[in-house]
Amino acid sequence: MRNVYARRIGVLASTAALAALISLLNAPTAQAAPPTPISASAARAYLATVTPKAEGSTSGYSRDLFPHWSTVSGSCNTRETVLKRDGVNVVQDSSCAAVSGSWYSEYDGATWTAASDLDIDHVVPLAEAWRSGANSWTTSTRQQFANDRTRPQLIAVTDNVNQAKGDLDPGKWLPPRTAYRCTYARMWVQVKQYWGLSMDSGEKTALVNILNGC
Repeated sequence: MRNVYARRIGVLASTAALAALISLLNAPTAQAAPPTPISASAARAYLATVTPKAEGSTSGYSRDLFPHWSTVSGSCNTRETVLKRDGVNVVQDSSCAAVSGSWYSEYDGATWTAASDLDIDHVVPLAEAWRSGANSWTTSTRQQFANDRTRPQLIAVTDNVNQAKGDLDPGKWLPPRTAYRCTYARMWVQVKQYWGLSMDSGEKTALVNILNGC
């Protein structure tokens, strides 16, 4: 009887292991995303040290002063690299262009299967950076900022949502998908903190209000 019982336990254990393996194989693919931003508490702590400063003008601003979509490796530039990072099952051709895949836009909750439906958003827009201190940077520093994949500064999102955002700060625009606003605020604060960019009062107030609810 002990041998029969042992065999039954073995069968049950094997069945459980097989079920666990099937469950693992059928689990949804982890959502690709930018680098994880600083925590809400860290963002709140930094904001507490920020003295608001009136925003500068866009006088002299040009996107050309922020060389973007630099070559990362081979024929792959920053845009294509971020598309690959933020998508699922992305296939690229010999020139590194994404020819298939799936992308979930965190800003509005839409899913796309054509790379042409996506923009790579600068979380802190280039013009916003210019008005917040980047006007005094060297072109080399502005290039690093515009292609920053180490901080959560670049994200693939629905093109027309990105265009609606334009160069607005969180005091004037937030992602339509409210569930992402805490993450967006954390991203924004981290980028501004790292790059030493100023904040105006409306921008800071909006960020504090969002992060107090996170």
